[in-house]
Amino acid sequence: MQTYFATLTVVIMIGMVVVRIIILKKRGIEAMKFGQMDKKDFLIPPFAFLYFYILLSNTFNFPKVTTQVFFHSELISWIGVALCLAGLYLLLWSLISFGQSFRVGIDPNQPDKLITNGAFGFSRNPIYVSFASILIGQFCIFPNVVFLVYIGIATWLFHRQILREEEFMKGHYGEDYREYCCHVRRYL
Repeated sequence: MQTYFATLTVVIMIGMVVVRIIILKKRGIEAMKFGQMDKKDFLIPPFAFLYFYILLSNTFNFPKVTTQVFFHSELISWIGVALCLAGLYLLLWSLISFGQSFRVGIDPNQPDKLITNGAFGFSRNPIYVSFASILIGQFCIFPNVVFLVYIGIATWLFHRQILREEEFMKGHYGEDYREYCCHVRRYL
């Protein structure tokens, strides 16, 4: 059951982001800015699709990349489900808090107001924290080397993107953003 929940988590996560993008598009806001500032971002989708295949193969017994697991624990697997649920909740709260300012990627042409309340009063990057929670939860459900490697890769990619976004925010919002950084942590 936990394996199905892990896959459903990714479907719900992607669904939430896509629905937010569609809602904003209907309001005349182009929220999909991924890859427009840094063309190296084209490397991310192949890794994401491979991750989705690995997740599906472990859930539905397709041919697997690896059959090796670190441990078998029903309790840790349920902890993974709880982390996935926490990640989904935080993602939903973040999307609601973001309002019309939500973008996938950096939007230098039409940045909206600086959001510092809701989930963003708790973390400057709650969406990335939610993704990390989901990845760690999925590792608890599928404790193999591939999921562990993906946690490492995702951590590096998230941090890289956060640093790029912070540079933009410092330049665009100036002192307001610096003040916000003094009061709210980057992650947790």
